[in-house]
Amino acid sequence: MVDTALSAYGAIDILVVASGTNEVAPIVDMEPTQFRKVMLANVDGAWLISRAVGKVMIEQGRGGKVVFTSSARGKLGHPAGYSAYCTSKAATDGLTKALGCEWGKYGVTVNAIAPTVFRSPLTAWMFEDDDHAKSVRAGFLSRVPVGRLGEPEDLAGPLLFLCSAASDFHTGHIVYADGGYTAG
Repeated sequence: MVDTALSAYGAIDILVVASGTNEVAPIVDMEPTQFRKVMLANVDGAWLISRAVGKVMIEQGRGGKVVFTSSARGKLGHPAGYSAYCTSKAATDGLTKALGCEWGKYGVTVNAIAPTVFRSPLTAWMFEDDDHAKSVRAGFLSRVPVGRLGEPEDLAGPLLFLCSAASDFHTGHIVYADGGYTAG
């Protein structure tokens, strides 16, 4: 993938890692293979691509931008079987901070966007009209000060900021795109 990008564009200046999957089950019922599936997708993949792209950015000698997709669940727990997901996103936050410190001297900034519930293939069921989805959605909405769940467009501003020169003095930060969810 890195070789293909370099061949096509001659350099890599921005890496956005938007991986995310979940296996919902109480920890006592979750199989280790389910936990590993979440960690492989959400942590290992981000670490591996960062390693490959970071090496290129450092060798290029002109800095770069890395943006991970974390989650409010990296900061907050969840009572409904999210032990693997919360753990994986907390690891994403740790990777963001570690690489932000490690690569700052090369002009490579590393930050993360941490949304709460956004419309996506992973959360599509929460936007449906059945009673279970309505109940779960109402629970989230009771904690979101802006009174709605996130839409993909709500991620555009933070992503543009973190990928632009406007964020050159920001590294190792977790930007919560959550309508105030983690504020309260």
